[in-house]
Amino acid sequence: MNRAFVPEDRVVHPIEQESFRRLRARLDTSHFPPLTRAVVERVIHSAADLDYAEDLVMDEGTLERAHAALHAGAPVVVDVEMVAAGITRRGTVCRLKDARSGPGLTRSAHAVRLAYEEVGPGALWVIGCAPTALEELLTLDASPALVIGLPVGFVGAAESKAALRESGLPAVSNVSMKGGSAVAAAALNALLYHLAAPASKEKS
Repeated sequence: MNRAFVPEDRVVHPIEQESFRRLRARLDTSHFPPLTRAVVERVIHSAADLDYAEDLVMDEGTLERAHAALHAGAPVVVDVEMVAAGITRRGTVCRLKDARSGPGLTRSAHAVRLAYEEVGPGALWVIGCAPTALEELLTLDASPALVIGLPVGFVGAAESKAALRESGLPAVSNVSMKGGSAVAAAALNALLYHLAAPASKEKS
């Protein structure tokens, strides 16, 4: 496995190594730039779904800036505890248990408001469950370092991700209605695990 994808102090289980070997045998990811490749591969690994290689939308420059913010200690906010459970090596903020629904406001949307009051601008937001959480985030002046917007569902998921892309915010999203907590956490983990390295080494 490319060392640029694995921190020196992270022990990779042989099953994970074999999984990535088989993934790369079925899908050539070598044309992707380093961070994009890391996100694509880890999302596919989490879902066993090769179609994510064409479904995901992201920009390498955006990922580079988000990677720097993440490793400089920027807060990570998640929409549900299932996303938090999938993110390793970093604490997260999730305010869903404190949130209440009301007229025109879901618990997930209220949780986003509460989280923003807590962390302020510059956070990384990881939304893998509720389209309404993503919709609410887009109404705030959150100035995020990155929005990983991968909510899943037949109602509102694809639409909320399209709105995220149209917003111009730094983002990782996908075009289809699929997504979920596991893939959203995987996208963030890809940035956590990736070592900054000289370009000549990352291409090896």
